Amino acid sequence: MRIAKPSSFPSLLFALPLLAASLCGQPGPTPPTIPFDSDPNFLKLNAQMNLGEVLGVAVNSKGSIVVLNHPGSATSGPLFGNATTQLLEFDATGKFVREIGRGVYGLGYAHSVRFDKYDNLWVVDKGTNAVMRFNPAGMVTLNLGRRVEGPEEPEYHRGNGIGGGATRPAFPAPPHVDGYFRAPSDVAWDSDENIYISDGYINSRVAKFDKHGNWVKSWGERGTSGVHANENPSFFNTPHNIGVDRQNNVYVADRGNRRIQVFDRDGNFQRFIFLNAPYDKTRHPVLGNKPANPPDETLAWTICITQGPTQYLYSSDAEPGRIYKFSLDGKMLGMLGESGHDVKQFNWIHGLACPSDNTLYVADMNNWRVQKLTLHPDQAKASAGGAK
Repeated sequence: MRIAKPSSFPSLLFALPLLAASLCGQPGPTPPTIPFDSDPNFLKLNAQMNLGEVLGVAVNSKGSIVVLNHPGSATSGPLFGNATTQLLEFDATGKFVREIGRGVYGLGYAHSVRFDKYDNLWVVDKGTNAVMRFNPAGMVTLNLGRRVEGPEEPEYHRGNGIGGGATRPAFPAPPHVDGYFRAPSDVAWDSDENIYISDGYINSRVAKFDKHGNWVKSWGERGTSGVHANENPSFFNTPHNIGVDRQNNVYVADRGNRRIQVFDRDGNFQRFIFLNAPYDKTRHPVLGNKPANPPDETLAWTICITQGPTQYLYSSDAEPGRIYKFSLDGKMLGMLGESGHDVKQFNWIHGLACPSDNTLYVADMNNWRVQKLTLHPDQAKASAGGAK
């Protein structure tokens, strides 16, 4: 079902019976498991370069890799705890090249890194409410949003949603303000270079700018999906990652609502995609208590869309800690991995880079590392065929 205007979502909720009813509330079929190799030591680090929490990883057209690292000791600043962001660049062989953005005003607690088609590096900073574009030389050429002037107790901690930090206010969230962010999370672009920002932990919307950084519009509001994850399109509960395919469909990892939402570039809802493959619900999570009633749909944390002749969507969850491969219409084609601390296991995948269909770089956040994965889907097909 196509919904004409974001403002019309509430009045149409009961008219969705519900578009994805066969996809939600029930576990989907078990997709093939994709065999893969992992290299957790691809990046050439030394004892002075131990990684901390790795929140993002991006690969440009030349194969250079940027790792968004939170070492915990970068600088001090008026965020919750020290400001802590490093942008570390490595060449295609994994050799360290340089640090980008040291001392830049908008870097406090960065959440995501992405390269655009010109190899500009974009950094989305949750702590400073800023989105920055660095050119290939490492200079800032665009800043969106505005960092608050560093109060010791950020304003939204007192309830109005303006400042940075990690604690979210209770529902309802404060009103949106055009051009400002509240804990943004990610960025993507369409074929006309319009900019889409998932804005984010507080505002819970998608913000759209033109290629010059001029405000265009936003859609969505903070809210829960209801009893079932296929209810209440346009409601976001931590829109955590965002991506755009070549048809200009906008994919939003609506993490807290256990789904991916797909829109056209004007904000008209298109469909849901769910991470609902069967899993062992008795297995204890790596972090946190075992839930009494684990849901069939797990939490979509990441979005990565490949750029080959046929585009694919990769996404991941924290538990059971898997990566999922989809066709763009939402069919789950395969999955790989599980949560844990060993090689080929993941502890909260916070970011994915997919420079080719079968090469993934994983920001393995709580394992303090980047894993380079090489997938072997042809072996998965052969295995699935032999099992019939």
